[in-house]
Amino acid sequence: MNAEPTSKTRRPLLALAAGWLATRAAMLWLLALGGVPLLGHGSVAREVWRLYHHWYGVLAHGSFPVHDPLWQYPPGAGAVLLSPALLPGLTYFQAFVALTLACDATITVALTIAGARGHRSLLGAAVWVAGLPLLLQTPLARYDVQVTALAVLSLLALPRSTRACGAFAALGALVKVWPALVLLGTPRGRMTRSAWAWALATGTVALGVLAALFANPFGFLREQGGRGVQIESLGGTVLSFAVHAGWPGRVRYQYGAMEFTGPYVRTVAHVSLALTAVAFALLLLWRLRARRWTPATPYDAALSAVLLFTVTSRVISPQYMIWLVGLAAVCLTSRHTVQRPVAALVLAATAVSAVEFPVLYGQVMACTWTGCALMLVRNGLLAAAAVLSFVRLWRSTSPAPPLPRAPRRSPDARGATQAVPA
Repeated sequence: MNAEPTSKTRRPLLALAAGWLATRAAMLWLLALGGVPLLGHGSVAREVWRLYHHWYGVLAHGSFPVHDPLWQYPPGAGAVLLSPALLPGLTYFQAFVALTLACDATITVALTIAGARGHRSLLGAAVWVAGLPLLLQTPLARYDVQVTALAVLSLLALPRSTRACGAFAALGALVKVWPALVLLGTPRGRMTRSAWAWALATGTVALGVLAALFANPFGFLREQGGRGVQIESLGGTVLSFAVHAGWPGRVRYQYGAMEFTGPYVRTVAHVSLALTAVAFALLLLWRLRARRWTPATPYDAALSAVLLFTVTSRVISPQYMIWLVGLAAVCLTSRHTVQRPVAALVLAATAVSAVEFPVLYGQVMACTWTGCALMLVRNGLLAAAAVLSFVRLWRSTSPAPPLPRAPRRSPDARGATQAVPA
């Protein structure tokens, strides 16, 4: 009698496993073909075998990179860049890609386990399996998959262990800051106190260990503050169109990205920072006013927060879409989520991101009409997703409207009843 349900359960799991193997094999194949012009002339893989490997050599000597304008990452990033040493039989590039695939598989398994539980959904795992390859080979040559794994594990651990939730979030924040936002939607009371306390304790201990083992752990702050407006950001899209209106600015490689230089760039950067502050204020206001929590609220809040901070950032690199696909997948493991249309917008923006980089990145750098149109579509989708996500989050947690009061009734002179205004 149990054979048929078991078969129905195994079928989607086998489909997910087959899908993961097929898509990841295709991503590896694209990575091997990285020298093809449409795949970026090798620029995608170069980040690992040149830049990451260089930093690995510096870190191996007990110091974070100093006076390096490209080093803009918290101390935990050093641990990720040193991790290929765990596979001594491989080259640095091979080991890095292998560990990235291992983290990708971990996310897939975690989403599958979460979705297979009662009243949950495997849609989240399917979105991750199908969504990540939309970025072609790029995810395999960036460490954003590792960071996303920590954020995903943090959110999925919340219903069972607030300690694990806080610990994973803290470790993620030490690698790339944004995973700290996944704690925004923890239910009020004991769960919030426990998760945040464990995050603080874990972060303090881990930061202390890194500071003891490596010199200059906070050197990244100096370089991060000097960043300008990247061409793929929302502000960069405005400046790209301004070029066609006669603005004399130029695109230049600095701080590890292609950024605009020229008049008003600093003003655009300040506006971006102001919008980030507004986003933070809105999220804080939501937290104070929220009254209803569903099992999906922590997931929905995490996606909304990261979307808002991504859209208002001075930098929106293609690999940032990895974070959003991962968080959207977590939301879709719950049937209570209100972020389904937001996830669709995120997937659409992810697909456009792959066309923008690496396929037509030259058009974006040259600010051609094609490049401008691509960035307008991608960033327009992200902006729409951010607004829709926050609105749906706000409405889903607002107090339920009071039910209309039933009219009082009193007997009339003939023994019948009539309504009496309340």
